[in-house]
Amino acid sequence: QDKQEWDFVLVSDIHQMGSEKEIKRKKFLDELSKKGFTIKKIEDKKLFYGVRAPEWIFRKYQWLLRGPESRMQSPSDQHDVPVTTRIRIVNFILHNTVTPDLEKLRNLMKKKVFETAFPLHEREEKKLFIKEKWARWRDICYEQPIEKIRGYFGEKVALYFAWLGWYTYLLGIASVFGMLIFVIGITVLSSSQLSKEICKANTTIMCPLCDQKCPFWLLSDTCTYAKAGSITHMIDNEGTVLFAIFMAIWATVFLELWKRERAAVVTKWDLYQWDDDEEELAMELINNPLHEPRRYQHSYFRSTIVILLVLLMIAVLIGIAHALVIYRVVAMALFTQSSLEFLREHANTVAVVTGAVLHYLTIVIMTKVWSTLPRALLLSPEKPRTFSQRENNFTVKIFTFQFFTNFSSLIYIAFFLGRINGHPGNYVRVAGKWRLEECHPSGCITDLFIQMATITILKQTLSNFVEYLVPWMTYVHKKQKLPKKKNMILGEEEEAEDPCKQWWLSNYQLNEVHQFSLFDEFLEMVIQYSFTTIFVAAFPLAPVLAFINNLIEIRLDAIKMVHLRRRMVPRKANDIGIWLQVLEAIGILAVIGNGLVIAITSDFIPIQVYKYTYSPCTRGNSTALDCSAGYINYSLSTFRIQDFEPHMRLPEQLPDFARQGITEYRDYRNADDYSYTVQFWHVFAARLAFLILFEHVALCIKFIAAWYVPDVPHSVKNTILDKKHSKLHKGL
Repeated sequence: QDKQEWDFVLVSDIHQMGSEKEIKRKKFLDELSKKGFTIKKIEDKKLFYGVRAPEWIFRKYQWLLRGPESRMQSPSDQHDVPVTTRIRIVNFILHNTVTPDLEKLRNLMKKKVFETAFPLHEREEKKLFIKEKWARWRDICYEQPIEKIRGYFGEKVALYFAWLGWYTYLLGIASVFGMLIFVIGITVLSSSQLSKEICKANTTIMCPLCDQKCPFWLLSDTCTYAKAGSITHMIDNEGTVLFAIFMAIWATVFLELWKRERAAVVTKWDLYQWDDDEEELAMELINNPLHEPRRYQHSYFRSTIVILLVLLMIAVLIGIAHALVIYRVVAMALFTQSSLEFLREHANTVAVVTGAVLHYLTIVIMTKVWSTLPRALLLSPEKPRTFSQRENNFTVKIFTFQFFTNFSSLIYIAFFLGRINGHPGNYVRVAGKWRLEECHPSGCITDLFIQMATITILKQTLSNFVEYLVPWMTYVHKKQKLPKKKNMILGEEEEAEDPCKQWWLSNYQLNEVHQFSLFDEFLEMVIQYSFTTIFVAAFPLAPVLAFINNLIEIRLDAIKMVHLRRRMVPRKANDIGIWLQVLEAIGILAVIGNGLVIAITSDFIPIQVYKYTYSPCTRGNSTALDCSAGYINYSLSTFRIQDFEPHMRLPEQLPDFARQGITEYRDYRNADDYSYTVQFWHVFAARLAFLILFEHVALCIKFIAAWYVPDVPHSVKNTILDKKHSKLHKGL
């Protein structure tokens, strides 16, 4: 038979004649033979069994899933089922065939009776993918052949690429807006009043940044940071607020337009009202006519266990974030005492950057941990009934873990760094020794920007490089270890050289896939979507980087699936599953996160309070003066050197500018007892008011946008209406 007529290939080691493994293998193959499967064996250093299902299985599948009006026709009046459906049905039967020892293929694989099972790639179809300008690097900007993808990999993979393409297309719009805000920020803020004041503050003495003989320093020393911070972050201007609101609207419009696109696509595929439960029941009955369906069940006890386990894992991840905080605290103390002048002068920046790299390594390690955890361990307490339920439950858990892995450290930097460290003379310390770090000299949002930029760039360069390199090297390594022909097979008849052999071997050498392989691709993109939306106010270039990354990601995933991996088992679907709910939840978190970044992390609110309450403009006597003039002095508090803690070791020789005994630090505190000033409470109230206003306005706009853009186009609704009318009219 031609090599492409085989539905699946089973691979096994060569076992001793009469051994337990050989007997179990024979029993399983005998069960397949009883169901009418054709089996072909090819021998080499391993045994390859090609299996082909009988046609009656597919006719029965078509018959069971036809509409009631179609069943009035002759059962023999059938069309050929698509290759993707053949593979899916055969895969289900293979994994649900029970031997006399009550063992399934999964059990036999655990016992090393079989090594693996996979469907074959189709040589001509692979060439067509290249011809259609999809699975090659140089065609990075060409439109994807979604219909061809569906015909080869199934609806679920096709919907993934359709969603990724739609997401990338709309990211282009967000990228243009983000770049526009960035350029405006550069032109407006490069000569900002605040930068000028910092650069001229050569008489403002600041407190030492560490406890062990760190020098006093002048605020003007951070002139470079001030300019870079203003240009990079575009804080202290209304553009950031507008961009954050824009991204909240963009996230909503993106999801609403995707729902419309998805509805149009699945209606074209005649899958709009498709039910995966019904298909799974049909395949169970085809495999075993006496099968009784598993009942839906819910156990509050099991659900409680799941919640407790999830909370335990979240606590572990928060603990890892605390470890990163401790690293930054200790690193800051060590760098400030380093013998290298560069480390001493840039201790804060180096600590932030190395902390970001360490956070990235933590993400990589924990991602590997989640991927190596047995799926059964995460799903066993709940006992889901169908594959869709298993996948949804698995998705929620792993995404929750990955979200905390990626964002717990960012949440600390955005909302706690520099706010819980105390003040000179009363610092909060780790283990009573190392004081908690302060914000970057140019502002707290600089730390968040550095962290976001470092992780985003590393994830979109190094991670993508590894994502392509590892499967490619694995494939090359397997190809070099090509099994050579074996002349004698113990206890087996030797098979003559077969034209299928080379093709089966080349498929076997490809990287293995599993039922959650597509999940990994979705997870990567949804985490990227989180980075693009949740803290975009601190990193407005995130959409630009995501857009560039996705152009590469589409081709990278295509090349992996077509050239480097075995063929996925096609799955039928009419949506992207629970990922849509996850994306909607991220949209809500994006509104909250960006509102908090603008209200708490940036200096936008304190500057506005100063402009409209304390600046020279409020006295109405200087129309030509910038209303933010004097803000830097307003945001500083004074501190007496004699009030430092006893174990604070000051430099032995104080510089001339520090001998007056008064120094300053960024906070709103009284000079006598270091309690909060009235200005602090004004700023606090303004932050809270802005947060409430911003989130209510942004959420209202999101809901209006969701209402304004219908989920389902009228053309789709009319198509469904016509089908219903036609069916009823025919019945009449």
